[in-house]
Amino acid sequence: MMCVTKTLLADALLISAGYAQSAVRLEFEAASVKASSPPPFDHSFCRGGPGSSDPGLFRCENFSLANLVNWAYELGANRLSAPDWMNSTSFDISAKVPKGTTKEQLCLMLQNLLADRFKLATHHEARESPEYRLVVAKGGPKLKPAKQSDAGGDDQQDPDAPKPVRFDSAGYPTFAPGESGTRSTPHGRAHMHEPRMTMGWLAATLSGSLHATVTDATGLNGEHEIDLYWVLDSAPTAASADDESGPTLVQALQKELGLRLEKSANGTKDVLVVDHAERVPTGN
Repeated sequence: MMCVTKTLLADALLISAGYAQSAVRLEFEAASVKASSPPPFDHSFCRGGPGSSDPGLFRCENFSLANLVNWAYELGANRLSAPDWMNSTSFDISAKVPKGTTKEQLCLMLQNLLADRFKLATHHEARESPEYRLVVAKGGPKLKPAKQSDAGGDDQQDPDAPKPVRFDSAGYPTFAPGESGTRSTPHGRAHMHEPRMTMGWLAATLSGSLHATVTDATGLNGEHEIDLYWVLDSAPTAASADDESGPTLVQALQKELGLRLEKSANGTKDVLVVDHAERVPTGN
């Protein structure tokens, strides 16, 4: 679950609340923040809080500080400008949520937590952004239709349950039944597995991976089963890769899914810029 209130709306709520808002600062009842021990592959989550099965407890595991800021402000893909260390340093958070808290209030609580524990300071800027269209490549799409899930089946597994780390013969991380997401290894091999994914969702995911705005222009409707394997390379224009190391993300899109990226234009976007953040959070 992510916050549903945009940053500007959150700002408007703060302004409209006036002095009353400053008198009643939204905070968790208690919160633990500590550096996490990274797993062998990329695996992180935030869950709990309002609207979930556990509204009184909000937890994040192995979440980078940059992702925590993205989550708190619901910035969307590629709308945060932060030091590199904020993407590579991860934390675990466990916070007790007051009864009756809304999703919008949870956002503000997390924003306040980041300001208190990490001394986070930010400002907004309008910046130029490259834009791409996700289109069907010559030869047509190579997509599998999404499989229907069975109630009580494998995709009902406990997402927090410990899972063994497995890799295929080429060194790519694998997913057990019921698992999904994107994983990468320290050697740069990445695997995206989504049993049911729309093209709009895929475009949004690519926006984050490529640090550019990607919109869906495939004309393909419905959900599809996505399995994508590539070697990490964030540049959308990168079309070359060592065959022995594996394809870039751009190459994998065309070879494995029959899709390609088409440059459309440069636009502008609102970016949250980090002015200051502490590497070590204050004590719990």
